[in-house]
Amino acid sequence: MRVEIWSDIACPWCYVGKARFEKALEAFPHRDGVEVVHRSFELDPGRDRSDVQPVITMLTRKYGMSEAQARAGEENLGAQAAAEGLDYRTSGRDHGNTFDMHRLLHFAKEQGRQDELIQILYRANFAEERSVFSEGAERLTDLAVEAGLDAEAVRAVLADPDAYAEEVRTDEREAAELGASGVPFFVLDRKFGVSGAQPAEVFTQALTQAWGDRPQLKLLADDAAAAEACGPDGCAVPQN
Repeated sequence: MRVEIWSDIACPWCYVGKARFEKALEAFPHRDGVEVVHRSFELDPGRDRSDVQPVITMLTRKYGMSEAQARAGEENLGAQAAAEGLDYRTSGRDHGNTFDMHRLLHFAKEQGRQDELIQILYRANFAEERSVFSEGAERLTDLAVEAGLDAEAVRAVLADPDAYAEEVRTDEREAAELGASGVPFFVLDRKFGVSGAQPAEVFTQALTQAWGDRPQLKLLADDAAAAEACGPDGCAVPQN
């Protein structure tokens, strides 16, 4: 079974939702049969790479909040994150364009290191003092190396604006086709969707339902013993 998660590194509920989903997945009896793939979704795709501003400023300007409301919201998110065992800085964070991070996540997927990189990017954005937006390619390179990726290969991806750009845009088009208007957005076997950072219990229910709904193979011949076949113990040898 495949679970696809559309998310953005700048999205605090994606950070929390990933932890809640993983709590459910860890307890799921068929977890070894579940493939998790992270998909791209930019919350602010039109933002210029040079446009980096404090999170509180972004919230007041984009959503029309008062500064007090924005700070209260960050405190609430900090409490929600802490309940999941996550570190979260409620002040001093900044906000910017995440396109290069999404391109790197597609590169990391090819290397089998996607989950490692997305978790490191989340931690860097929400829990660490150093910015993932204002310090440029070398900051992202350091984080990618921490995830097990080759530094020179990462620098080459970041230096080429076309590298993995179409993969990011394809993910975003698919999100729209599936009806995702926000993130996190979880899709199970392209049959079931879960929107938002739901409690772990909801993800448990979704995993259970999706697993049970998988098509079961019906053999056309009931008498399997009548035909020769190979198995773990070897191949049947006709006896004269």
